Amino acid sequence: MAEFFTRKEFAEAADFIRSRTEHEPTIGLILGTGLNPLAEEIQAATVIPYSEVPHFPAATIEGHVGRLIIGELEGQKILVMQGRAHYYEGYSPQHIVLPIRAMQLLGIDILMVTNAAGGLNPAFRAGDLMLITDHINLVGMAGLNPLRGPNDPELGPRFVDMSQAYDLKLRGMALGVAQDLGITLHQGVYVCLAGPSFETPADLRFLRLIGADAVGMSTVPEVNVARHAGMRVLGISGISNVAVFEPRGESKDVHEEVLEAGAILVPRLTALLKGVIRLLAGKGGS
Repeated sequence: MAEFFTRKEFAEAADFIRSRTEHEPTIGLILGTGLNPLAEEIQAATVIPYSEVPHFPAATIEGHVGRLIIGELEGQKILVMQGRAHYYEGYSPQHIVLPIRAMQLLGIDILMVTNAAGGLNPAFRAGDLMLITDHINLVGMAGLNPLRGPNDPELGPRFVDMSQAYDLKLRGMALGVAQDLGITLHQGVYVCLAGPSFETPADLRFLRLIGADAVGMSTVPEVNVARHAGMRVLGISGISNVAVFEPRGESKDVHEEVLEAGAILVPRLTALLKGVIRLLAGKGGS
């Protein structure tokens, strides 16, 4: 598999998706671990397994179905990714974000990205939602940036301004919807690690020290490429477990905790995202 991809591969993926649906989505939504049920809300849906889309990376982790769901939600045409690929699965950073490039060529201009994350902020509890205000790209700082390599100026600039990676207007909508629905929506900074090992207590103390409120193994590569493509981005973390800053005697299956927390998170996340999409459709205010 090639490390770098070009407009040719992106177009082949986009053209295949376009050939399989009559919908013309303008919003993309990525569902993280355990958050797949939200896709059941999509109406008049076209379902496309990732395995059928040229060049798409397969989602191999439990909790990631690996399908595109394209249809209508709250009056908007939307493309939903039920699960994603991760760097720790063996993909290059460029391969992970190929679906974002396909979205770009499909005309999608808003990306809503969700993830299951570990809570570092002591105010967070499992089942909470966190609006991502910024991120720390530890993986990218170490050199694993999906924008590394040849740059196609028709897709975006060589150097991308990430000072406002998460769109202020979309964040404002999300906060307003959460308030109207009575949903607690924390705000904070997400830090991306490569995985697949979960963090040691010392790792967690370090991440908290540098300003992170939640930690996960995804999202940031996709946001980098979405911003390169000129998309507006809304990011929400579902807090699936909370950090243990000191060693503990017993050992727990953290991934199982993440999947269990999804059952709590999905109704809140679904209501929140539907509310934002409703606003974007002009059905619930401006």
